[in-house]
Amino acid sequence: MELNELKDLLSLFDQSTLTEFNLKDGNFELYLSKNNVARAQTAVPAAQPAPVQQSQVIEAVQPAAAPVQATPAQPVPEVIAGTEIVSPLVGVTYLKPSPDKPNFKQVGDRVQKGDVVCIVEAMKVMNEITSDISGEIVEVLVENEQVVEFNQPLFRVKEG
Repeated sequence: MELNELKDLLSLFDQSTLTEFNLKDGNFELYLSKNNVARAQTAVPAAQPAPVQQSQVIEAVQPAAAPVQATPAQPVPEVIAGTEIVSPLVGVTYLKPSPDKPNFKQVGDRVQKGDVVCIVEAMKVMNEITSDISGEIVEVLVENEQVVEFNQPLFRVKEG
């Protein structure tokens, strides 16, 4: 991949609503992310020579990368007991019915079986996600417009 193609790709990614992008072409791999937490990097075996394009990627991506700093060990967050509402499909989660409306449900809200808790967009189709239990929302496990995987927990509900 040429440097000018890479710059165009970075510009398009920056202007898009995508949060992650992964490109693989032979020995060349490019991963871009707008998420606060980046994925773990895999080590390249020393016996495998690095392709020439890789140095171009490092030059193009390095100015945008945040410096890595050593941080003290973080305490493990306490897991709140409850039943999870999970995503039935892969897509983009919307916690609001529209940008100018409040969230469907928030921590502390009561939810009844069948209530809409969010929307997951997949292939330009908006799928309403409903609760299969009644109770109180004790934790929202995703952010608005976050890409979710199949069976990924979205909410935690304390039944009752």
